[in-house]
Amino acid sequence: MERADGKTAPKQTLKMRKKFIQRIDRYIIKKYLGTYFLAIALIISISIIFDVSENIDDFISKKAPLKAIVVDYYLNFIPYFTNLFSALFTFIAVIYFTSKMAYNSEIIAIQSSGVSYKRMMRPYLVASGVIAVLSWLLGNFVIPPATQSRVNFRNTYIKNEYINQDKNIHRQLEPGLFIYMKSYNNRSDVGYKFTIEKFEGTQLKSKLIADYIKWDREKKKWVIHDYFIRDLTSGVEKITKGAVIDTTLRMLPAEFGQQTSKEETMDYWQLNKYIKDLKLRGVDNVSSYQKEKYQRTSGPISTFILTIIGVSLASRKTRGGIGIHLGLGLLLSFSYIMFMQVSTIFAFKAGFNVLLAVWLPNIIYAGIALVLYNRASK
Repeated sequence: MERADGKTAPKQTLKMRKKFIQRIDRYIIKKYLGTYFLAIALIISISIIFDVSENIDDFISKKAPLKAIVVDYYLNFIPYFTNLFSALFTFIAVIYFTSKMAYNSEIIAIQSSGVSYKRMMRPYLVASGVIAVLSWLLGNFVIPPATQSRVNFRNTYIKNEYINQDKNIHRQLEPGLFIYMKSYNNRSDVGYKFTIEKFEGTQLKSKLIADYIKWDREKKKWVIHDYFIRDLTSGVEKITKGAVIDTTLRMLPAEFGQQTSKEETMDYWQLNKYIKDLKLRGVDNVSSYQKEKYQRTSGPISTFILTIIGVSLASRKTRGGIGIHLGLGLLLSFSYIMFMQVSTIFAFKAGFNVLLAVWLPNIIYAGIALVLYNRASK
């Protein structure tokens, strides 16, 4: 390595410089992760206290076991809310400790020692990578089963069982096989005004109409009641009537007794498989599952974007101190969250592409991060 006077720096000096930079890296990573986990621990503790005070009457009146409260509910409560608040507290943590470093002249000292702004960002991105990987693993493999346990606990001890209120339910069970129900009662596992239509290409080959269909929990089969079948084969119509008939259909009662958060209870592999199955059957609400899938990746990636924005805002001294930095940080983080919600609403209501709707906030705020970084590094 050459010095400013053109001479080669001694090896001992290079080693000392390398150790100094490594010490800075460890210092920033420790500050980042320490502040982040402390902030998350505080907000989770406060959330648990409020949740206990809100639900304590239900716990007592329904005699919820202490083990179920602690293990099934609150231990599964923690990873869900940790991931929910992750992006916000990533931003707050970066703003807070970087702003303190700036006002203690630590950043000036780091850059005066020859460490460039770009090099100083490296430990920030390493720490962001740790949080992003943790968030992705939580979202795809830890939180789904934890959410299922938490929802089961709430249904048992806190709120009443979910009631299906869907009307005019259409499904494609397999290519060319369609079913229809006017309504479905998930408590008794009964679908009313049931129809099955079988097509070959665009031609209708058979149609079954029944008063209702009921799931037999012992046989694990559907039982069709008061049915009427029209078979159209070789231009000849055949009509069959009956009182009861068993059938095996590629659907289960759980599909109609699902809560709106069912997608949150599926891990990475289950969610991908379920989306493919829904597309095959022509189900209308595929977009909610696609949104969940894409958000599980876009959320962790936002950690890097928000970190760059936070460092760029907080690494320079401004009038007003840390408060100004925190204010700007909260404004940007809440605007990001609001924009994310608005864009996903467009995906559902206006037929907007789900992938683009989920990633649009990241794309726009990545541009903001690039502008702020270029200004801060000059």
